[in-house]
Amino acid sequence: MKPALRDNHLTAPAGWQTFRQGPALAAAVSQQLSPWWQQIFGYYLLKVGNLSCQLDTREARLRHQITLGDPTCSPHVIADADALPIGAASVDAILLSHCLEFQVDPHHVIREAHRVLISDGYLLLTGFNPFSMVGICRHLPWLKHDLPQQGHFFSASRIKDWLHLIGFEVLSEERFFCSGMLAVEHKTGRWQRFNEKYLNYFAASYLLVARKRELPLTPIRPKWQVQRGFGATQGISARQGVQRKNPDIGCN
Repeated sequence: MKPALRDNHLTAPAGWQTFRQGPALAAAVSQQLSPWWQQIFGYYLLKVGNLSCQLDTREARLRHQITLGDPTCSPHVIADADALPIGAASVDAILLSHCLEFQVDPHHVIREAHRVLISDGYLLLTGFNPFSMVGICRHLPWLKHDLPQQGHFFSASRIKDWLHLIGFEVLSEERFFCSGMLAVEHKTGRWQRFNEKYLNYFAASYLLVARKRELPLTPIRPKWQVQRGFGATQGISARQGVQRKNPDIGCN
């Protein structure tokens, strides 16, 4: 598998407002997540990353929501996404919204999410599509230092390979928000609706919903075979030998 390690010179966005059309993209992400919040039940929802922390998830049917990020977004827990200070198998759902693009080791972020999720727990992950106008603009010299173009974009198929390798089952893949994110404001119209319907493969963002699967191990019981003890076997053989030598023994 091709490594995804990056250098340490990455600037994670402090919020959606740090890049163009960020608030509009946040609204689109919330809209895509809304149907899933009606299907996921449990006790704990962990929102990892500054962008995840700022999404509106009040529709989620999980009793407690924990935010984890850096001090700029005032989270409940200040920590790195690749070193979660949470016990194993203790979280029902995890939200990673546009987080992998700005991590030094995105593989380890997914492994940490797998570790803290309970069996059959949900992982909801959004990312930037490299095969979109936003992905193409990353290669423009005057935009490569801006956000979100500064991040490392991963295709949805590559993320799915990572998830399958670790032990996730991908339930859904959705692409949305057809925009180059170059203008300050996001405008919707007939052309935008056409792109969302027929050209969504080249949309700026995608949503992957995966579930942690653990196959139960069925113990195989050994088939015990009762065998005679060594002493008993020797005694029977000895008596049989005596009877063969003295056939009259035991006869009246």
